[in-house]
Amino acid sequence: MIPDYRRTRFACYIGYIVQAIVTNFAPLLFVHFSDKYGIPLTKITLLITINFGIQLFVDLVSTVLIDRIGFRTSFYLAHGFSAAGLIMLTFMPDIMPDPFVGILIPIVIYAIGGGLIEVVISPIIEACPAENKEKQMSMLHSFYCWGQVGVVLVSTVFFTLFGIGSWRILSVSFAAIAVANMILFGNSPIGTLNGEGEKGMSLKELFSVRIFFVFLIMMLCAGASEQAISQWASSFAERGLGVNKAVGDLAGPMAFAFLMGMSRLIYGKLGHRLDMNRFMMVSTALCIVSYGCIVFVPNPVVGLVGCAVSGFAVGIMWPGTYSMAVARLPRGGSAMFALLALAGDIGCTSGPTLAGFVSGASGDDLRAGILAAMIFPVMMAVCLFFVRKKKKAY
Repeated sequence: MIPDYRRTRFACYIGYIVQAIVTNFAPLLFVHFSDKYGIPLTKITLLITINFGIQLFVDLVSTVLIDRIGFRTSFYLAHGFSAAGLIMLTFMPDIMPDPFVGILIPIVIYAIGGGLIEVVISPIIEACPAENKEKQMSMLHSFYCWGQVGVVLVSTVFFTLFGIGSWRILSVSFAAIAVANMILFGNSPIGTLNGEGEKGMSLKELFSVRIFFVFLIMMLCAGASEQAISQWASSFAERGLGVNKAVGDLAGPMAFAFLMGMSRLIYGKLGHRLDMNRFMMVSTALCIVSYGCIVFVPNPVVGLVGCAVSGFAVGIMWPGTYSMAVARLPRGGSAMFALLALAGDIGCTSGPTLAGFVSGASGDDLRAGILAAMIFPVMMAVCLFFVRKKKKAY
């Protein structure tokens, strides 16, 4: 009897929604935490760095961990840590002597879950039998975008109706999604990345192949190009248009995430008709143009449109790099996915950090920061040109 992988795929889709929750929910509460517990915003901002830092550490450890404990156990651990962190967040700040530590501990817990989700779900999807796996990968990653849109939209509506003081109800509700997905995953079948009797490439083998370093750079550029805009889109909307935070969140990061999801959905539906490298080259060019609109056009409305369009432009970069790496390194295995995730998360940290640093050095001019971050889509274009010339599979 041929296994039915539809349940596996559905659980993976929800898994990326869970990752969107643990990445995007707490930052919506940072101002509230600062006001209620008297924590300086400079200290609160440190939580974002710690969140990504923990995920980077998990990515690194996963290069050897996942092969030892298996995909199924890793899937359960990822969702278990995510749910535990979201639940602990509802009471830890009130029972700890230092509320900041009470916020930090849950964030560390669910960051472990988020890091594992990033590493384990993409290879599970890749291992599911499919005629066009590039479409499956793009469709999978679109669910992170829909999760991000959902978190911002649901939270904004919930806080408007019930007040931000009721955030604990929402946190527990989001944790329930992670628990429900563990149950859904149950005994769902999991395929294998390599053929019968084959082993994935070792770290030494991966690092001996020059094109693997190109894919690492591409993943870094994908994460940096995405987050350099995403992390600053709300501030850009608030300052440029003079709107409040709720409108800024909807007009900035939610519009960015929606169009990023549309890009991935389009390739997920029409990928069999499109050339991945060409689609990524066009998207990278569009990304550079949208960055240019933000930087060089003084009209704030045009700049905000540029922010949104850049979401569509960067959408294919992350899943597309995964798919191209698998096509060129079919024996890459779980170690390859873990290292690619590590490079991507380094990009997620370095992109907004570079933009923020340059903006601060330029008198809080966000346009200067985005101009500096333009180096990442430019580097992506160079890498794509190199990959297109190297057709050999390893």
